[in-house]
Amino acid sequence: MAGQKDQQKDDEAEGLSATILLPKLIPSGAGREWLERRRATIRPWGTFVDQQRFSRPRNLGELCQRLIRNVEYYQSNYVFVFLGLILYCVMTSPMLLVALAVFFGACYILYLRTLQSKLVLFGREVSPAHQYALAGGVSFPFFWLAGAGSAVFWVLGATLVVIGFHAAFHQIEAVDGEELQMEPV
Repeated sequence: MAGQKDQQKDDEAEGLSATILLPKLIPSGAGREWLERRRATIRPWGTFVDQQRFSRPRNLGELCQRLIRNVEYYQSNYVFVFLGLILYCVMTSPMLLVALAVFFGACYILYLRTLQSKLVLFGREVSPAHQYALAGGVSFPFFWLAGAGSAVFWVLGATLVVIGFHAAFHQIEAVDGEELQMEPV
């Protein structure tokens, strides 16, 4: 009975922390729901980084099995590793911060402009998609100077390396109801 109450309190606290930790800037919609699902299915970080659970796979079959199972099991953790690497890349590149500020500033100005009245150029109304494309075009030189292309490839490469090594060397978690499998000799 007491165990059920403790579990219920833990579940409530986890749900509360999931809603508190999500930024208020993310509007409700598909993106926010996806992020909330990722947050709800995150595995404990203690087991994710536990050094006792890392070992070298015995053969190529075990390596492939570990890759598949760990990517499925720790999928939400890997998403947050990816987001952390993006944040690290942006925060360590001042020019990229300037480029992002120019882009979001242009988008905000366009947003404020559309609240006042419709934007008309050469006698035609400009759609919001075209307005944001214009904001991207205005900020493109700043992204070019900041090296945004190399930053994207750095983040993708670092993510693949970190996730690949973790998934390959982290021992597979035991799943409830899993059958005992015989190993070929």
